[in-house]
Amino acid sequence: MLKRVRAGLALVSCLLTGMAQGQTLDPVDLVNPLMGTDSKPSLSNGNTYPAIALPWGMNFWLPQTGKMGSGWAYQYSADKLKGFKQTHQPSPWMNDYGQFALMPITGKLRFEEEERASWFSHKAEVAQPHYYKVYLADHDVTAELAPTERAARFRFTFPQTDSAYVVLDALDKGSHVQILPEQRRIIGYTTRNSGGVPANFKNYFVLEFDHAFSSTTIYQDKMLDGKLLEATAGHTGAVVGFKTRKGEQVQVRVASSFISPEQALRNLEQEIGAADFEAVKQKGHAVWQEQLGRIKVEGGSETQQRTFYSCLYRSLLFPRKFYELDAAGKPVHYSPYNGQVLPGYMYTDTGFWDTFRALFPFLNLLYPGVNSQIQEGLVNTYKEGGWLPEWASPGYRNIMVGNNSASIVADAYLKGVRGYDINTLYEAALKGANNQGPMEAVGRAGAGYYTKLGYVPYDVKINESAARTLEYAYDDFAIAQLGKALGRPKKEVQLYEKRSQNYRNLFDKQTGLMRGKNQNGTFQSPFNPFKWGDTFTEGNSWHYTWSVFHDVQGLMNLMGGPRPFVAALDTVFTLAPVFDASYYGSVIHEIREMQIAGMGNYAHGNQPIQHMTYLYNYAGQPWKTQYWVRETLNRLYQPTPDGYCGDEDNGQTSAWYVFSALGFYPVCPATNQYVLGAPLFPKVTLTLENGKQVVLNAPNNSAANRYINTLTLNGQPYNQNWLSHEALMQGATLNFDMTADPNRSRGNTLQAAPFSVSKAK
Repeated sequence: MLKRVRAGLALVSCLLTGMAQGQTLDPVDLVNPLMGTDSKPSLSNGNTYPAIALPWGMNFWLPQTGKMGSGWAYQYSADKLKGFKQTHQPSPWMNDYGQFALMPITGKLRFEEEERASWFSHKAEVAQPHYYKVYLADHDVTAELAPTERAARFRFTFPQTDSAYVVLDALDKGSHVQILPEQRRIIGYTTRNSGGVPANFKNYFVLEFDHAFSSTTIYQDKMLDGKLLEATAGHTGAVVGFKTRKGEQVQVRVASSFISPEQALRNLEQEIGAADFEAVKQKGHAVWQEQLGRIKVEGGSETQQRTFYSCLYRSLLFPRKFYELDAAGKPVHYSPYNGQVLPGYMYTDTGFWDTFRALFPFLNLLYPGVNSQIQEGLVNTYKEGGWLPEWASPGYRNIMVGNNSASIVADAYLKGVRGYDINTLYEAALKGANNQGPMEAVGRAGAGYYTKLGYVPYDVKINESAARTLEYAYDDFAIAQLGKALGRPKKEVQLYEKRSQNYRNLFDKQTGLMRGKNQNGTFQSPFNPFKWGDTFTEGNSWHYTWSVFHDVQGLMNLMGGPRPFVAALDTVFTLAPVFDASYYGSVIHEIREMQIAGMGNYAHGNQPIQHMTYLYNYAGQPWKTQYWVRETLNRLYQPTPDGYCGDEDNGQTSAWYVFSALGFYPVCPATNQYVLGAPLFPKVTLTLENGKQVVLNAPNNSAANRYINTLTLNGQPYNQNWLSHEALMQGATLNFDMTADPNRSRGNTLQAAPFSVSKAK
C-alpha cells in the first residue's frame, strides 16, 4: 500500500512538474482574454473585451452581451449572448466601427437581438487569444470561432432539428445584405461607425457556408421576408436555415474588407482557403506562440505568470492593421483620412496620450519590425490627412490632449527603427508642434499662446491648459532629440530645447506643485491640488506635477532638492484618497478607481502618474522605487475579470506591467534609457528581433526579496539606476542579487541617476 501511495505521489509530482514546464513553454495557455472584462461605465476593472484575434489583426471577434451600439459589448457579469461580433473597437469610450454579428439559433425563426439571445455560463466558456467556444443553452448549440488577421472560421454544433439557423446581423445606420444560395454565401456591407470615417466608408463582408440552405430570409428595418434575397436599408440582415442531425456541425468561413467586396473574397481565400477549422485554430495558436514566446518567464507563481502573459497579449493587439494585401501580396489600404484606396501600410485604433508612455517603447524594444510598418503608416496618414493623429479610430478623433505623436515618431527613430521616410515625419511633427489642427485634439490647441507665452493660459477657454503645457514641453524635447539625430540646424534644435523648459512656467513655489496660469502671468485661483480636470486631464495637480519626463532633475531643483522631492513623492502614497470632482459634475470612474485602490492618492488606473514610482531613482533612493513598483504589481493586477485597476487603454497599462515585471521602465521616451525597478521573476529571457538575447537572472527573487542588493551587467558590477537601449540590443546578461532589506548604498548618488536635461548640462 505504501509503495502505491509513493507511486501515486510520484505521478502527481511528475504531472505538476510537467504542468509547470508546460506553462513556461506555452504562454498561450497562460493568457486570460477575460482579464478586465468585469467592468461598467462607473467602474473600470480594465474596460476590456475578450479579443479573439491575431496580434495586431485587422479584425477582432468578440462574444456580444451588450446591446447593439453599446461600447460595453461584453461584460463578464452578463447572463446572455446576442451574437459573435466582428469588432474594431479600441475602447468602450471610443466605441466601434465596421461591425457585424453572427448568431446560431434553433426553434422559431427570429432575428432581433433580444429574441435570439441565449443564456450562457462561464463554466461552459473557453476563451483563448486564438480560439473561443461557448455553449448556447437556449439553442442547444456549441459555437466555436478561430480567427485570422482579416477572416475567421466558425463551427456551430447543432442538435437534431429541422429549425437550425444562422443569423447575420449587418446592424443599423445603413447596411446591405444579399444571399447567394447557389454559392452558399451571404455578402454585404455595414457602414455603422462612431466617427473618424469619410462619407464613403463601408466594411464589406462575405460568409461562405459548408451546407446548402434549407431556407433563406432577409431582414430589413424590423421586417422578415422569406421571398427576398437582397436588401439595402437602415438595418439589414439575413437568416439561413438548415436541417441538422444531433451533433452535426455547420461551418462558416468569414472575411471582410474596407476596400471592396472583391478584396473581402481575396482576404478569405488568402487567409483561410481550404484550411479546416482545426488548421486555422492551430495556425492561430502558433502565431501567438511565436509572439508571446519572445519573452520566456521562469519561476514566480502561476498567478504572476498568468498576469504577465495576459498583459503581454493585451500589449500585442493595438494599434491594429488597417491595411490589406492585394493580388500581388502588396500592402494596400482604404484611407480613413481621404476615402481613397492607396498603396502602403496603415495602422489605427490607438491614442498616443496613453500609449507613448510604455506601449510604443515596448514595440521599439521587442517588435521594432512592426513599429517600422506603423511609422510608415504615419507617413501615409500625414500625406493623406495633412496631420499626424493623436487619437485614431480609424481616422482623426477629437479626444484627449497633448501632441504626443512627436514622442511616437522620435522614440522609434532614436531607438533604431528604420525603413520609412523619417524626414516626412519630422516635417509632420514640426507642423503639429506649431499649429492648431482642424480639431482641438489634432496639432496643438493653444499653439499661439504656447509659442508666445511659454504656456497655454487657464483663462482663454482652452480646457486642461496645464496638462497641455506640460505635455507640449516634453514633446518639444522629443522633437529636439530627433532634430539632433537628423542633423537639423542648430538654431532649430535649440528652439525646441528652450521650449522643453516651459514646464517651469507652471511650477508654483508656494505649493510646490504645478498650477494653471492666467494670460497675465498670475496663477489660477483658488487652487485645490486635489481638483480633478479643469486645468489637468483626468487627474489632479498631485498626479500631473510629475509630468516632466525629460527633466526630473530640473523639477527636483524647483522643489528644493532631493529631500523635499522624495517627501513629495512619499506624500502621494500617504495622502488619503481625497478628491474634488466638481469640474465633472460627478465622480468619474478614474476618480473612483483611485479612491478604492488603497494606495493613497496614487492613481495608477490612469496614465499621467504611472511613471511616478520610478522617480525615486533620480533622487538617490532607488529602493523606494523597488518597493512601490512591487506593491503596484502585486496589488493592482490580477489575471481575473476584475484584474486591472482602471482602463487598460490599448496596451499601455499592460505594457507598464510587462516592463515593470522585467525590472525596468521607459520613464522618458526619446532617450536611450530605461529606469531600473526590480525584476518580478527569478529568470526572464528576451529574444530580440536581431537574434540577440537579454537574460535577467534573479535566482533568489521572492515575495520577501524585492530589493536589489547588487547588480552585474555582463559580469561587471553595475551601479547605475538605468539601463541603456544599446546595451540591451547588443545582447546582455543581468544578474540581480535580491534581498529582503534595501541596500541604501547602491544607486544613491547623483551620478547614478537617469538622464535629465538639467543633469546633462
